[in-house]
Amino acid sequence: MPPVSRLTALSTAALLTVGLAACSSPSPEPSGGEDAGSGNWTPVTIEHALGTTTIESEPERVATVNWANHEVPLALGIVPVGMAAANFGDDNGDGVLPWVEEKLDELGAETPVLFDETDGIDFEAVADTQPDVILAAYSGLTQEDYDTLSEIAPVVAYPETAWGTAWRDSIRLSSQALGLADEGEELIADLEEEIDASVAEHPQIEGSSAMFLTHVDTTDLSEVSFYTAHDTRAMFFEDLGLATPESIATASAETDQFSLTRSAEQADAFDDVDIIVTYGGDDLVATLEDDPLLSQMPAVETGSVVNLPGDGPLGTAANPTPLSISWVLDDYLSLLSAAADEA
Repeated sequence: MPPVSRLTALSTAALLTVGLAACSSPSPEPSGGEDAGSGNWTPVTIEHALGTTTIESEPERVATVNWANHEVPLALGIVPVGMAAANFGDDNGDGVLPWVEEKLDELGAETPVLFDETDGIDFEAVADTQPDVILAAYSGLTQEDYDTLSEIAPVVAYPETAWGTAWRDSIRLSSQALGLADEGEELIADLEEEIDASVAEHPQIEGSSAMFLTHVDTTDLSEVSFYTAHDTRAMFFEDLGLATPESIATASAETDQFSLTRSAEQADAFDDVDIIVTYGGDDLVATLEDDPLLSQMPAVETGSVVNLPGDGPLGTAANPTPLSISWVLDDYLSLLSAAADEA
């Protein structure tokens, strides 16, 4: 059923309990909310790729949709009333990733309502949680998704491109919407300090170039896909002291997409890549090494490949989020260091 049709199927009583998204004149930067929690709320206006959202009153019930947006409020001590169930990297099938479970335990909180997004956003489930704000700063919302969610509560969407919001910007946008901008900046500073300290313990990584190879079909290596510099996994490389290869930077400049596909016959374009990170098992690496074209890539030839489990938390955490960074940092850097040693 189309999203709008599903939403209109909600009862009138349910709709009356949720707030409507309010809009005001655009502002160049998010503003307001400085006195959150003091009873002196200042309306917050946030511009994003899908519109302008104003949060008129202090949100008490926070819902999040799409990947990892619940981690910002949790990191700031706020338990959402509802959030998307994990559909990738969930090690025990409960819909909650391990670093989120740890934070909920730390806060002494029960698991929020989990939205099943297997077939897209469950608008009825979101409305049933009666949110005051819906966070989706890191997401793939369409304009239709946004418009439908905005009938439920004010929505904070991504600033520029779908699935292209860096972890710092996710924290800034969501913390601003919650009236906790200063706390958001403190969270960013704490994570940066933690990252820098860990990176300093792995000096061999510094300056190595890396690409993230993805969606590799071991039965057909005629094409390979990779994440562009617009993807958060690739952005994270720079936090870890790695460099963006010129080949990836050039390809990324031609698109706003987070991934691209190239023919294996163009594999020599990646001769400037020192380290390859990818998802898969040992069979994937063996297949790359046996392929007459891809085996000529320097990173494959030297064995400088970080092979992350595609169905587990470690692979999932390569996509940095406010809570996963601390959870994965040391393990990820150790794998990258081992690959750098081979380069």
